[in-house]
Amino acid sequence: MTDREPGEEYLDGYAEILESVCATRRRLTREERETLRSCGERAAEAGVGLRSLVRAHLTAAQRVRPGLPPAAAEHLLSAVEQAVDAFAEGHERAQLLAVRQEEAARREFIDDLLYGRSDLGRLAERAERFGLLLSHAHAVAVAQGPEPYSDGYEVTRTVESSLTARFGNRRILLTTKDGRLICVAPADEPDVLAHFAKQAYAATGGGRVAVGRPHPGAGGVVHSYEEALNALDLADRMGLDEPVLYAADLLVYPVLTRDRQAMAELVRTVLGPLQEARGGARPLLDTLTAYFDTGCVTAQAARRLSLSVRAMTYRLDRIHRLTGADPADPVQRYTLQTAVIGARLLDWPHQPL
Repeated sequence: MTDREPGEEYLDGYAEILESVCATRRRLTREERETLRSCGERAAEAGVGLRSLVRAHLTAAQRVRPGLPPAAAEHLLSAVEQAVDAFAEGHERAQLLAVRQEEAARREFIDDLLYGRSDLGRLAERAERFGLLLSHAHAVAVAQGPEPYSDGYEVTRTVESSLTARFGNRRILLTTKDGRLICVAPADEPDVLAHFAKQAYAATGGGRVAVGRPHPGAGGVVHSYEEALNALDLADRMGLDEPVLYAADLLVYPVLTRDRQAMAELVRTVLGPLQEARGGARPLLDTLTAYFDTGCVTAQAARRLSLSVRAMTYRLDRIHRLTGADPADPVQRYTLQTAVIGARLLDWPHQPL
């Protein structure tokens, strides 16, 4: 007795189906096709490749052929074609289901990882399946562009291919969430996030990338992810134009807004009088913003606002008269600048305090 060829264990009933189909010169019945589909599904679930299975089908058909009458043998090729088609359909169906289940498991893991919604011990076990060792410290980078991105998008594939080509298997997780690209990398691999930022900026057509600080453990991934998201939000509110933002460089802003009530009171007290100006507070607030952003260089601030130096000087004098604080005085300048930062963080005067 000879050993079976690889895949032959999933061909039970196949020879009988061929003999019956050839004898009557008919097409496969629905029941026969479903039987073959089921065999294909079982083979796929067992991890048997389709190539070896097709070879097993052809080998079995060659064994059947000598026993067929000449007229029936002429129908064998058609019968094999129908049978292999049904078998392959079941095999592909099972593979597609497996892929979808894997995608669902990966998406569930990513949601739990980024939102910290799962037991940390169980989460660490699941993380190893997706290439992360949560016992180590990790940092998270988040990229957003002019349009939302998802898994399978060209932008996502481009960035993923570049990371894989450059770093190979470095325990990197690249995914998407809420239309943004996300990269989780070990803290001792800073080059990974730097490369991700560069590639994401280029692939998104000039998007923006924020990098959170490294933190240990599963909870550290959540913390770093939130820092990156907050950095992106802060950039929008503060009008920051850097393409890559590092949460470590922006720590002063969370400190300033930690006591929101105190910051709101500072803005009201220091900048509230600007609302008495003709045109409201906005033009003078923009004047202070440009003045401080250019290092208190009047001529440069004037160019940024498309004003003459004389007009810029007039506006600064007007601010001094209304607020009682001189932007040119080092001590008073600090109070004014802090209040301006607070106004931008609190979206004043658009949002009432």
